[in-house]
Amino acid sequence: MTAQRDIAAAEKGEGLVPTTIHNESARGVGTSGESSDEKPPINSGLDSDGDVTSLQRGLEPPEFIKGLTAEERHDLEKKLKRKIDTRLLPAIIVMYILNYIDRNNIAAAKLAGLEKDLGLSSVEYSTAVSILFVGYLLMQIPSNLLLNKLGKPALYLPTCMIIWGIISAVTAACTNAAGLLANRFFLGFVEAAYFPGCLYYLSCWYTRKELGFRTAVLYSGALISGAFSGLLSAGVTYGMDGTRGITAWQWLFIIEGVITVAVAIGAYFVLPNFPRTTSWLTEEERILAIWRLEEDVGQDDWVGSSEQTFWQGAKLAFTDVKTYVLMVLVFCISASGTVTNFFPAVVSTLGYDRVPSLLLTAPPYVLAVIVTYINATHADKTGERYWHVAGPMCVAIVAYIIAATTSHIAPRYLSMMLMVPSVYSGFVVALAWISNIMPRPPAKRAAALAFINAVANTSSIYASYLYPNSAAPHYTLAMVVNCGTAVIAVLTATVLRVMLVRLNKKLERGIFVEGAINSVPGGGINPFRFKI
Repeated sequence: MTAQRDIAAAEKGEGLVPTTIHNESARGVGTSGESSDEKPPINSGLDSDGDVTSLQRGLEPPEFIKGLTAEERHDLEKKLKRKIDTRLLPAIIVMYILNYIDRNNIAAAKLAGLEKDLGLSSVEYSTAVSILFVGYLLMQIPSNLLLNKLGKPALYLPTCMIIWGIISAVTAACTNAAGLLANRFFLGFVEAAYFPGCLYYLSCWYTRKELGFRTAVLYSGALISGAFSGLLSAGVTYGMDGTRGITAWQWLFIIEGVITVAVAIGAYFVLPNFPRTTSWLTEEERILAIWRLEEDVGQDDWVGSSEQTFWQGAKLAFTDVKTYVLMVLVFCISASGTVTNFFPAVVSTLGYDRVPSLLLTAPPYVLAVIVTYINATHADKTGERYWHVAGPMCVAIVAYIIAATTSHIAPRYLSMMLMVPSVYSGFVVALAWISNIMPRPPAKRAAALAFINAVANTSSIYASYLYPNSAAPHYTLAMVVNCGTAVIAVLTATVLRVMLVRLNKKLERGIFVEGAINSVPGGGINPFRFKI
């Protein structure tokens, strides 16, 4: 009964003072970026992770939380995170693997004969690649706002997945350029729901210091798909071409589309909704899940459908200058990574046959998974963001210079091994940075994530025309453009860091900062700081 009263009080906002989040200095994070593992004693003013407690900043915990010692709170929270991680992370990784494969398998299909069988010109093929992103960017903001309104990601995301799986499988029936273009447009339109929806989904379950690693876990789906897709494509191309009168590229779309639908059906029974709408949490777990997010920032997160407005969230996002700086940052990182849309074609310029070329696409993605996990984990541990974005992008700059200036196989493949891990590891931390900088309200966060991701994907529209067959083997213009956008990304990250440092100094002096979680009179300590 106490737990039920706590949930009701939390939903009504009783006894809650809207103040702020944890203090970097209180957590033991110094200029060296090292954090202490030593836990504070009970009633020290810090929680089990070393953050400023809710009591210090004027928040009133639910009765259930009040009755826990620091050790009990730590153990219960660890158990809750393990439960959510087990149900949520494996499912969204598998779903994103298939999302990415269904979106990018056209590159492998090209090597398997699609371009020749449909009689596509180089421009028509490039248009087929780019038109997906037209539908993709049109639907991202409406989809995220709808997901925020409905509050049922466990129903919404698998349903979208079933639809795009069917569309992907139907690609095998295309017989000309017009049919392929229409199919790709609608595939992008439906797939748009998934990735920005998942970014928002994660931010509704995890605190800011937990998001970097979980975002990396999500994005590992894209990296694993790059390796898995190459291996699957090699197997299908080698062993199934002509089976039952169906060509290899048609089998690719059929097999991958059917797998997508099957996985989506299973996801209905695994995924959680939001903390308030997930039925398989105990009452105590639900209280803690809700309280963790409120304690992290000082304001409650997703409350209910009646609290979520489409346009207010969009307005708040579009009137915040940080949205546009983040937009430029993520756009430039995404633009520098568009080489992955044509990675099988780029690797094939090393001069090997079709199957060995497809197999050679796998190692860069395997390395990318490892590097991305390490980079994101270290970013979460230290609470630092800037160097974990700018550093990898500097490596990407070197990789593109090598790719554009050498003809030897070894250094060119080295550049391919570097460009994928560097771009993706920086991209993941940049995505987590969005939710770190715009934690509340949830409708604003949903709109900002969708808008920034949508604009970022517009780079794939023009990039499709940077990789014509005539530009092989060096794709010099593409590599120069990728290098240039990587440089701009580093400069933009620097500008954003300077902005956030200045805003944090204002918060330290008690000056009101638009877009921050500001304290109220009598609200206690205001330790909210933008992560830099």
